[in-house]
Amino acid sequence: MRSMGTIRTRRAARTAAALLAGALTLSLSACGSDDDKGDNDPTGTKEAGSTVTLPKLNGESLEVAAVWSGAEQANFKKVLEEFEKRTGATVTFVPAQDPIINFLGSKIAGGAPPDIAMLPQPGAIKQAVEKKWAKPLGSEAQAELAENYSQGWQDIGKVEGKPYGVYYKAANKSLIWYNAKVFENAGATEPKSWDELLTTAQTVYDSGVTPFSVGGAEGWTLTDWFENIYLSQAGPEKYDQLAQHEIKWTDPSVKDALTTLAQVWGKKDYVAGGAAGALQTDFPASVTQTFTGGDQPKAGMVYEGDFAQVNITQAKAKIGTDAKVFPFPTVGDSAPVVSGGDAAVILKDSKAAQALATFLASPDAATVQAKLGGYLSPNKNVAESAYPNAVQQKMAKALIAAGDDFRFDMSDQAPQAFGGTPGKGEWKHLQDFLKNPKDIAGTQQKLEADAAAAYGG
Repeated sequence: MRSMGTIRTRRAARTAAALLAGALTLSLSACGSDDDKGDNDPTGTKEAGSTVTLPKLNGESLEVAAVWSGAEQANFKKVLEEFEKRTGATVTFVPAQDPIINFLGSKIAGGAPPDIAMLPQPGAIKQAVEKKWAKPLGSEAQAELAENYSQGWQDIGKVEGKPYGVYYKAANKSLIWYNAKVFENAGATEPKSWDELLTTAQTVYDSGVTPFSVGGAEGWTLTDWFENIYLSQAGPEKYDQLAQHEIKWTDPSVKDALTTLAQVWGKKDYVAGGAAGALQTDFPASVTQTFTGGDQPKAGMVYEGDFAQVNITQAKAKIGTDAKVFPFPTVGDSAPVVSGGDAAVILKDSKAAQALATFLASPDAATVQAKLGGYLSPNKNVAESAYPNAVQQKMAKALIAAGDDFRFDMSDQAPQAFGGTPGKGEWKHLQDFLKNPKDIAGTQQKLEADAAAAYGG
């Protein structure tokens, strides 16, 4: 969150980078489920093997809003079903649109806000508090947070020291996935540095396959590219300063990062479909087109977080065999470690809403979704064995071991008008930069103008 001391603390990213870099070999394991029931207690239930006591909520109805779709939505609904089973409540998932703050505003204006919203930006949590929409977490949810989360993950859900958000979902946004057959045919190897990435890209290109797939239709994927380069090249202190708008987007460090980014985006035929094609490609398609078409897919590599596994699976590719992954390469002194997440925020304070927030802060809820894949939890008490394959198990272990040594997605820390609105602010200007990566100075000026307006000067 923009005012959070934890976010602004100058934490070293090297430890977490080294840990996350090890999360790249695969094997499969499974974790059994516990379906024992204990719902005879009229005041609360705690199932056998459970870590959390929940109240009886027979006849209660709840709505949870999130921008999730596809497999991500379906998997989260299974978590809600578990809550229903344990409490007797009925929970309805409400599909939301980006930006979710605008969606919630229309719901609240109509007198029908959801009970809980899953907010993907710390800036959005702050806005919800400032608008007096968000309700503080109760003592039970706070107790679960204290028991299960590092201080850093607790703090980014706070506004002015008061807890409002449960970070139910986390993401490692410093990964590049690749088509193993394409690399094998080309004789390409996994790069560790930016220069090696450019060499690998040329090797793939020379083999007859376009190196990169970019989901430019969704501006957030482009901000993630920039953030990884900027964090590694400029360093964590500059990253924190730019995230808080303590330095301007016209700073030379931004020029350096955009210049580096243009080495991929501005290279002829390095992006599938060119800039025009990338700007019509959404994130799911950017992943699936990398792993369909046999050994002649539309691209050999795609950058994005651990959650891309869901889309890889939808492409009928096998992780560890058809699809492999390496950490985002080092541009400066150390490899970047950029994280993101989604927080549950209560909008209608009630016993049922507080109970659901408490459940989402427990290992029980996260374990349900962890087993389904394509998901990481910052909850330190979720067993590694709950994750369905070794890559996710190691990523989860690294995420927890990193503690507070991470940097939260920069655009998610920004006011939503700048960092989280389709067709505006950072999303729009990086889409324009993808179209014209020679216009570095103009892009900086536009970014700074919108950032100054959004941050208030």
